[in-house]
Amino acid sequence: MSQQQKAIKKIDTGRTMEDLAEIAGVSTITVSRALRNSPLVTEKTREKIQKIAEAQGYRLNLSARNLRLRSSYSIAVVVEMTPAKDRPMSGSYPLELLGGITQELTSAGYSAVLTSKQLINTSPVQGADGIILLGQGSHGEALKEIQTCGLPLLVWGAPHKDFSCIVVGSDNYAGGASVAEHFLTLDRKKFLFIGDTNHAEIEQRYLGFTENLMKSNYEVDRLQPTAFTFEAGYDCLMQKLKQTPFNYDGVFAASDLLAMGALRALTEQGLEVPRQVSVVGYDDIPSAASFVPALTSVHQYLHDGGVLLAKKILALVRGEDVESEMLPTLLVKRQT
Repeated sequence: MSQQQKAIKKIDTGRTMEDLAEIAGVSTITVSRALRNSPLVTEKTREKIQKIAEAQGYRLNLSARNLRLRSSYSIAVVVEMTPAKDRPMSGSYPLELLGGITQELTSAGYSAVLTSKQLINTSPVQGADGIILLGQGSHGEALKEIQTCGLPLLVWGAPHKDFSCIVVGSDNYAGGASVAEHFLTLDRKKFLFIGDTNHAEIEQRYLGFTENLMKSNYEVDRLQPTAFTFEAGYDCLMQKLKQTPFNYDGVFAASDLLAMGALRALTEQGLEVPRQVSVVGYDDIPSAASFVPALTSVHQYLHDGGVLLAKKILALVRGEDVESEMLPTLLVKRQT
């Protein structure tokens, strides 16, 4: 049995461009270009990859194939987010990102097709020139699903250990590290992290936080909320407060809404912020500054991120080489 046959045998029914790349012995971007009949791939390589894709039952983008001689001048923007009462779609995430994306695409003569992963098989998405995915989902599930489209893809988030993709995002590790440094400056001793580390971005924030505290021989406990909302932050910390004596003096929440919920729980239980407990959130949403007390938070440059996403997806559509890029973060110190 040949090496190619062995590789094919290993692949299950969930085919991705990565699988095809492994079988063909080429890069993922080469597979993407070959499936789009890009002139940047030799005819021999294109035929080889397309035959492998057909044999593997890879779902080809029929609309894009029919339009391969011309561009639709549209980019599908998939928002991976479950709206909630206190976390609406009109919040700074994803609205600031979408603002940057739309600004750049419009300037380049492209339109943005706003959609969700449940609609990736519809004509507007299948006929787009590329896809921007905002949010990877728990365990990268959204990313895995979108990769099957076979279109040029760019992701807002963080590098994922199980998937190869081009990512634009905030430097979440550095953001978490800045919170650790802040707590150490305040001479805090016992730490609690609130966040779902099954999400790649949250995992990086957690690692940046914990690894920099461990350098000073401190340990961190963790709570996993059920969502990224005020209510989820309140509920998980209130449960913790009622179960055991609360001896933490530094709380880092993976989002501002979680931090605000945690703050409410702390104050209801009579703990003084920041005299007894310092609290830091993440995102620096507009309401962080007006919350009482005003929330210390890690600022993300979301609008800049949206512009960069649009620039890179257009470069990818043109067949140019594109690399992942992380934007800086800034710890904004307030009253917590």
